[in-house]
Amino acid sequence: MSEILVDKKPYPPGDFAIWIIVYVELLTFGLLFVGYAYSRRVNLQMFNDSQLLLNQTIGFINTLILITSSYLIVRGVETIKTMQLHQRYEASMRASKWLLGAMMLGSTFLVLKLSEFSHLFTQGITLSTNTFFMFYLLLTMFHFMHVTLGVIILYNLYRKTKNQGYTPADCRGFETGAIYWHLVDLLWIVLFPLIYIMR
Repeated sequence: MSEILVDKKPYPPGDFAIWIIVYVELLTFGLLFVGYAYSRRVNLQMFNDSQLLLNQTIGFINTLILITSSYLIVRGVETIKTMQLHQRYEASMRASKWLLGAMMLGSTFLVLKLSEFSHLFTQGITLSTNTFFMFYLLLTMFHFMHVTLGVIILYNLYRKTKNQGYTPADCRGFETGAIYWHLVDLLWIVLFPLIYIMR
């Protein structure tokens, strides 16, 4: 029978530090979301009118991109954690392909977001245009920075995975990177309807 390298590490998965980061980030974005919701309630018409200038299609495509990328990350983690000893090379190559796909999707998100920012800036829209765009640019640029960091993390995971650097007994770094990417995805899933859809 094939030997499976079993991960006996306790849960939650990943490093403890990543969970602190997750809680801090959720708290930070949560406060910004509350500020946005309150300001929107006070200036409902201005928020609704300004929202019409956003490209909902790009926002929706970016939502699908991040959800799909999270699925690819899950497949990558699953491939590593169910790796069999005699198939370490093949499993590592499969996992690296899942990571490469997620990394390419994350990069596509960044390109689309940059095109959206560029379109708004060419119309003279800045942080000082009005309260809606102050929150929009603050939230989406902050999230953009998180996605950029996430793509860098995925690239490092990809390189290590291609070099067979993870096994089920030693995949905490992989799980930590995956948790960060899921955080990025979760934040956008809240951001998209809040800023682009809700009226």
